[in-house]
Amino acid sequence: MAARETDSVAFGKPGGESSGSAGGRPIDLDHLGRQSMGDREIEREVLDLFVHHALSVRDSLASSDLAEKLRLAHALKGSARGVGAFAIADCVAEIESRPDDPAPVQRLSRLIDEARDYIAAINR
Repeated sequence: MAARETDSVAFGKPGGESSGSAGGRPIDLDHLGRQSMGDREIEREVLDLFVHHALSVRDSLASSDLAEKLRLAHALKGSARGVGAFAIADCVAEIESRPDDPAPVQRLSRLIDEARDYIAAINR
């Protein structure tokens, strides 16, 4: 098994020198590392797929009927938990419980943008 590369610039301080603690980051890299067994290439691939999925869900939510909104939200919740995007997973759980409330949908859009930018930064 390959050694973990947590002391590299991208993974040691994702988001740069001003990055907060792991708890404040859009992706829990410790969780992701456990899921991938430390394989950075798998992590990059999974994060790329997650970003595409999250953006697709975000773009589809506004025009979806109730059943589709719930299906999309549920699928994204599982994906988000899998990669360690727990704020997104919690927000999507709110959408599932209150699908007619626009506030969590708006918050989800912001959280997805933050996660996308964070993932781009650590993959440079």
